[in-house]
Amino acid sequence: MNFKTVAAATLHLLTGPTAVGKTEWALRWAERHGAEILSCDSLLFYRGMDIGTAKPSRDELRRVPHHLVDCRELAEPMDVVHYVAEARRAVDVILRRGRRVLVTGGSGFYLRSFFGPVADDVAVDPRVRAEVAGMSLPEAVARLRELNPEGLGALDTANPRRVVRALERCVVSGRTLRQLAEEFARRPGAFAGFRVELARLERDPADLTRRIEQRVDAMLAEGLVEEVQRLAPLGLAANPSAARAIGYREVLAMLAGELPLANLRAEIIANTRALVKKQRTWFRTQLPSHREVPVTELAGVDAIFPPPSGT
Repeated sequence: MNFKTVAAATLHLLTGPTAVGKTEWALRWAERHGAEILSCDSLLFYRGMDIGTAKPSRDELRRVPHHLVDCRELAEPMDVVHYVAEARRAVDVILRRGRRVLVTGGSGFYLRSFFGPVADDVAVDPRVRAEVAGMSLPEAVARLRELNPEGLGALDTANPRRVVRALERCVVSGRTLRQLAEEFARRPGAFAGFRVELARLERDPADLTRRIEQRVDAMLAEGLVEEVQRLAPLGLAANPSAARAIGYREVLAMLAGELPLANLRAEIIANTRALVKKQRTWFRTQLPSHREVPVTELAGVDAIFPPPSGT
């Protein structure tokens, strides 16, 4: 299969909030349609993070070939730039084998990479990075305003990380945030030319809450605390994405004496429900128009991505 044929193919994306049932429905659809699964979950990359991520079991991984699962050690953080490069390579490999591609996961920033560019190519000089890092937040915002006389647009000036990133790029490029945004919007994404079918699974809120509670109970029973204890000396705490992940951060807090063991279950459940609320808002507002598929109304896997009418 040549590159032109690959780029004209269809990518199927299945997303939805945590605990909605993406894993099982993805497996069923992939088995029925001869697909391989490309993970779009920012935590399934890491080896050893199994229980707290609800990673597919060995049996589930054997049912369908998976890509970008267990591809990083905890000491090797993944970012969106590396994800896009590896995901594109995986897509090409799958399609050249004559298989379909099913992307599944709920990590919004990674999902967005299938619809357009997600990272610019401004390389930040270490000296500039060090200089900006030495500024206070008010100093960095003031400097940004000097470099952007037309304003800062929608930049969240209360978010230190975003302010620092914006200032670094303005200093290095010599361009304003508006100019950088315009240039960024004109760049093609890594998957430009692909046809993308996006579906989002949903459940009744009460049903989803019940599933979240059951998932947390199962994680604790299967040894989540022990998993965190084992991973802590392997770099868990030093990996920001991993250490902040729900389930892991609460156990780390408990082990540090900051959270009573008696409150661990309730804290994980509450934080998971808060995450689901954020996910739902993000899916509705940040992703292109797509199909919402109520799980309770699914007659079968073909209801997720129904064939075009007349076929």
